[in-house]
Parts: sequence; structure tokens; C-alpha cells
Amino acid sequence: MTKTVLSSPNKEVIIGFGSPFTMIGERINPTGRKILAAEMKEGDYSRVESDAIAQVAAGAQMLDVNAGIPLADEPAILAEAIRRVQAVVDVPLCIDSSIIEALEAGLAAYQGRALVNSTTAEVEVLERVLPLVKKYDAAVVGISNDETGISEDPDVRFEIAKRIVEHAADYGIKAQDVVIDPLVMPIGAIGGAGNQVFALCKRLREELKVNTTCGASNISFGLPNRHGINNAFLPMAIGAGMTSAIVNPLHDGLVQAVRAADVLAFNDPDCQQWILNYREPAKEGEVGESRRRSRRRRA
Repeated sequence: MTKTVLSSPNKEVIIGFGSPFTMIGERINPTGRKILAAEMKEGDYSRVESDAIAQVAAGAQMLDVNAGIPLADEPAILAEAIRRVQAVVDVPLCIDSSIIEALEAGLAAYQGRALVNSTTAEVEVLERVLPLVKKYDAAVVGISNDETGISEDPDVRFEIAKRIVEHAADYGIKAQDVVIDPLVMPIGAIGGAGNQVFALCKRLREELKVNTTCGASNISFGLPNRHGINNAFLPMAIGAGMTSAIVNPLHDGLVQAVRAADVLAFNDPDCQQWILNYREPAKEGEVGESRRRSRRRRA
């Protein structure tokens, strides 16, 4: 069974076949969030901290942390954001940057075993990112595109993923520590995008034996009522073998849809997590009466 083990100082999360689906909270990302970007640039991390707490409370088992702000000191901001997030929540983090200096600053600041987001199959990118992954004993997201761009052919995307896994092995990084993003295309633009991803996840699981992830909201880009599509997509992706995704756990119904899919895919044996999260608390007086009935039965 493939297991990608990530950790914080106090908590371990396993992305893996047969494990509960890992929801990676997406909100600590200033892209498209002007207020957050301005605050982070000015050294105000209060919204970063509150977003971290809210996402974990909603059900995220990991958090993605990104500090991509134009004309800002991204390495310093990313490192500080990671320190602030780790001070208020205990889940593992996904360190997200396309800037190699920022990735290294983030990894140096991080306490635990991180997931690096990300590398493509471009040789130049692989040769910059993979040594860092190895140096800090991290895991890495491999995105299925290369110098030629993003192919609409799922077979091409599979071969690109295979190259990433093979290149990682050259650096001593095991396949279990490469989490492949098969690239979710917008269903509004490519009608078969959903089926492509489902087929790719199945192949990646069965042939490469790697875990998978994606930016889940990409599937609904450009369409109305996006949350409805996202909430349907994730259980289908889980059924096809996807093991994690970057999501917004605060959107209505998303976490519940994922947890239900875990039950149905037998990733939640005996429905333990479902019951833990959704069992109604006993009404006042019911606990005492239950205990009395139990004592009478024993007598």
C-alpha cells in the first residue's frame, strides 16, 4: 500500500490508498485576494492565522501555504507565514511556491515533514526542486506537464507523470513521496475532462502506484454554481482512486461529501470518522437512563 507520510511536530497525516481522503486547505494564498496580499506584504498575518484555524476546524487535514505576491520578498513572507500557521494549528503543511528561494526558506522554517508544491517534468525545474526535496526529506507534488505545456491527451499526461517519478528516483526520492497532479481541466471547456482525470487516477494508482492530488475547483472554472460541481467531482475522483486534493473546506457540503465518499469507498472502516463527526449528541437525561438500563441488564 502506497503511503505518503507528512507531519507537523504533533500530528502525522498519511496520504494513501485505503486512507481517508486528505483535504488540503487552499485559502492561505494571496492570489486573487487583494486584502490578504496587502496584509501579508505589510507583515500583518492575522488573516493568515484566522484562515488556518477556520480551515482546520472545518475539516482540513493539511494546509497549503502560498506567499506569491508581486514585488514582495516572497522567501521572507513565506517563511514567516509558515511560522505563524504552525503556531496556531498542528496539521502538516504544503509549501507552495514557484520560486526556488522561497521554497528553501519555507522548508528551512518548517517543523516536520512537508509536502512541496510543486515540480513539473521540465528538466530545469526538476533539477532545481528535487535536490531541495531530498535535502529536507520532504514529499513533492509532480504536475503532469513539461516543456511542451499541458496536453489534452491523458496518455501523454501519464507518460509525463512517469518521467517525474523516474527522475525523482535518480535523487533517491521514493515513488511513495511523489504525489502526482494529473491536471484537472475545466469541464466547461473540455467536456471529457472529468472522465480523463478519473481514468488517469486509476492508471496512476494501478501502474505507477503513486498518490494523487489536484486543485479541485479547476473542474468548475467558468460555470455557475461551481460548488455543486466541485462537491460532485470529489466523490467521483475518490471512487477513481484520487487520494488528496487542494480544496476550500469552508464551502457548504464539500467536507461532508468527501467524508461520505470515504465511507462508501471503505476508506473509513466501520464508519468511525463519519459517526465521530455527525452523531447527534445524547439529549439531556438520556445518558443516565442508558446507564440505568445497562445496569439492570447486567443484574
